[in-house]
Amino acid sequence: MPTSPHFPPSPSGEYRCLENLNLYTAAACQGLATQAAAGRQLRLLALTETAVQVQLCEDDYQAWLTLADGAKLTPAAEPYAAQRLTRGEIVERIGGAIAFTHAAMAQPHCYLWGGAVAPNYDCSGLMQAAFASVGVWLPRDSYQQGAFTEAISDRDLQAGDLIFFQEPGKPRISHVALYLGGGDYLHSSGIERGRNGIGIDPYSPDGSKIGARYYPLRHSAGRITRSYCPGDGWEINSRPK
Repeated sequence: MPTSPHFPPSPSGEYRCLENLNLYTAAACQGLATQAAAGRQLRLLALTETAVQVQLCEDDYQAWLTLADGAKLTPAAEPYAAQRLTRGEIVERIGGAIAFTHAAMAQPHCYLWGGAVAPNYDCSGLMQAAFASVGVWLPRDSYQQGAFTEAISDRDLQAGDLIFFQEPGKPRISHVALYLGGGDYLHSSGIERGRNGIGIDPYSPDGSKIGARYYPLRHSAGRITRSYCPGDGWEINSRPK
């Protein structure tokens, strides 16, 4: 771990976010990669004159933080300890995750690329935040969530499963939605193809203009059967969305 007068020594080797923080794709700290909610823990990886590369403990996601925002970190007394959950325990929490997404939809908001804290989310940030709110951790990005979940067929979809889409020109999964049951899903979509925010659409070529735009782009569906635990052998191979 790099040392710097900006960061006091941490007994655990980790730091806790005192407030919501923006994290960036590169050391220049211009393009938003994700956001870290207050209370999350991270490790320091590398330092420049203006930024620090960090790795979030709950999902192993790497990004950059401005040194100015380093003042919003405090040493963590204990290292992050992931909670292992069975599928049955996850099922019991799905209702809470769905309720989180409905509450987020009811607040004034817009779509934000890289958004992972209220009020503005991107598609995968909303999924991660919703399940994290009930103690279930997913990887950060949609293609990572697609690889992490257990593949299922459309006919086996149940409330709480994830639906993945691959948009034109994208080399892999690029959008994710939460299946609500009854043929509907909830997602945060951008301006170009969606509604610039969170909404509910039918999983069919009919019923809504936005649903009709996304239906031909469907890629796969996945079931959440575990909570992400660092060191379990599932690796995030690359960072861009």
